[in-house]
Amino acid sequence: MIKYIASDLDGTLLQGGAQSLDPEIFDLILQLREKGICFIAASGRQYYNLYNLFGPVQNDISYIAENGSLCIHQGSVISRGIIERELGLRIIDACRKLPSCHCMLSCESRIYTESKDSRFLHYLHDILQYDLEEVSDLHDITEPFLKLAMCDFGGTAEIEPFYKKQFSSEISVVTSGNIWVDFIAPGAHKGSGLVNLTKHLGLSPEDGIAFGDQYNDIEMLETAGIGCAMENCAPGVEKYADFQTDSVPKVLRELLKKI
Repeated sequence: MIKYIASDLDGTLLQGGAQSLDPEIFDLILQLREKGICFIAASGRQYYNLYNLFGPVQNDISYIAENGSLCIHQGSVISRGIIERELGLRIIDACRKLPSCHCMLSCESRIYTESKDSRFLHYLHDILQYDLEEVSDLHDITEPFLKLAMCDFGGTAEIEPFYKKQFSSEISVVTSGNIWVDFIAPGAHKGSGLVNLTKHLGLSPEDGIAFGDQYNDIEMLETAGIGCAMENCAPGVEKYADFQTDSVPKVLRELLKKI
């Protein structure tokens, strides 16, 4: 029996660049909860942003935020992954060599950027609505680093190989959406987050279904009992899934009918 649903956001629950969820998903989450099925939001986004996105059901679900570096249930941190500071600073310095690339540093309290680019700041403040602090130098941040994310509005085709060549032997470097390259703390990913959360909930990772579309979803698709990739997923992601769909709500509606 299915006991949990874990779903990515961008490109999965949020289609076509949408920044707000279809209200239907809230009703489906409540119906799942009535049947004893937990819902887990799993994203590269920050917890603050995810919590706000799920509005009416925000206290009824669990969260895998920052690509697995921060797992939260009912307001309590279940697990966190930390990037070694010296490595994080070297990644930040590498970003400074790419004029088209903008760095976002995720910490537990908030997100930071030293970028002065108006388009990037507008995107973080007004589109993603992140809890963001602008600073003059990311080297001054003393909080533990949960995740580093690099944005290039031209896409990841150039920046992904640039960063992988320098850092893939030290840290996981994955695309997250069409314009982001994420650096994830060693041992932390959506799959490990799913293991940590299901253990806390008294479940097994095999007890549920996970939905995703990008390379940062692969570990979660492999870890879940059933992995579902979106039909428009990144090339190759479907190989790690058991089936594909064009709509998460459609699968959830079908699941509820069978229960």
